[in-house]
Formats: sequence, structure tokens, C-alpha cells
Amino acid sequence: MWECLGEFISNFKEDEPLKVAEIAIGKFEDVYNYLNKEKDIDIIKTDIQPNNKTTIKDDISNPNMNLYKNIDILYSIRPPYEIQPYLMNLRDKTNSILIIKPLFNEDLNIGENKMKLKNYKGISFYIYGDI
Repeated sequence: MWECLGEFISNFKEDEPLKVAEIAIGKFEDVYNYLNKEKDIDIIKTDIQPNNKTTIKDDISNPNMNLYKNIDILYSIRPPYEIQPYLMNLRDKTNSILIIKPLFNEDLNIGENKMKLKNYKGISFYIYGDI
């Protein structure tokens, strides 16, 4: 299932490398690992409490915008309800695509923004931005 999300994101590659950031990665790195193996994808992973040395410490409520310079896609898997508005704020500041994969029965907490529900090869997630 998680490979499908990685595949969906990697399909955005065109002539230039794709810049991607996983926000609030926690300990679940399956999608990150899939994308990190892909050619022409420059990916970072961030969390307020990094689980390992390869995760960058960043507080999404006050993000280090240098990390997200020229970012194409932001995504977060099962982000806590309280940080979801900050994901949308970061998306607005970077003009990137935002993908949120919530828990199965969780409502989104993103205010007035209308994210589209997408189903790709059996995995459902929300997406917002120029697709």
C-alpha cells in the first residue's frame, strides 16, 4: 500500500529533479525510503522530535523556510490533527502540492481549503495544489 503512495508522488517527476519533503515523519519511513531510492527525487524528512540522525528537526508551527526552498511536494502520513493547519500554511508559503494521508476515519483540520480525495491503486489520501 505505501509503495503506491510513493509511486504516485514519483509520477510527478518531469525533466528536473523533484524536491519532496515528508513532514512529521515519526518512526514510519516506508514512503520516504521508497522515494529516497528513486532517481531524480531530492527528499528530506522532518519532525519536531527526530527519531534518527537523518531526520531534520523542524517545528511545523514555525518552520525553517530554508528547508523548503523550491519544494515541489509536501506530504504527511497520519499527521496529528493539531498540525494540519500548519501543513496548509506551509503549502501556501511554498506554493507546492500538499498530500495528507490521515487515519482512516479522521476528518481534516485545514479550515476552508478544499483538498481533493484521491484514490490511487487502493490507497486514499487528500491532495491540494496544482496537479
